[in-house]
Amino acid sequence: MPKYVFVFRGAAVETSGMSPEEMQAHVRKWYAWADTLAARGFEPKGQPLDRRGRTIRGTDRVVTDGPYAETKDLVIGNMSLVAASLDEAVELAHGCPVLELGGSVEVRPTTDYDV
Repeated sequence: MPKYVFVFRGAAVETSGMSPEEMQAHVRKWYAWADTLAARGFEPKGQPLDRRGRTIRGTDRVVTDGPYAETKDLVIGNMSLVAASLDEAVELAHGCPVLELGGSVEVRPTTDYDV
């Protein structure tokens, strides 16, 4: 079956105002969603990203602190999974908890290159 990657963006600001209990409840939604995908055979694998990082840009390879972008565009994590088609992968992404906080899910097919 083809593989797809979900790129989760945004919602970082919205979570900063949550109480610890609200954050814990939200994290439980992520685990429940991933468990449902696994139980249905989609083999989800992924992890959240820390907010820290560095970016290397251009031919001069200039290093800057942080993955600074518009909050709505900040990549906060990813997940890979198998699905029968892009349409099926998009349908599966509809259950992602990041959408409840105004974030987005980019759904991308992967390619297999023989190297």
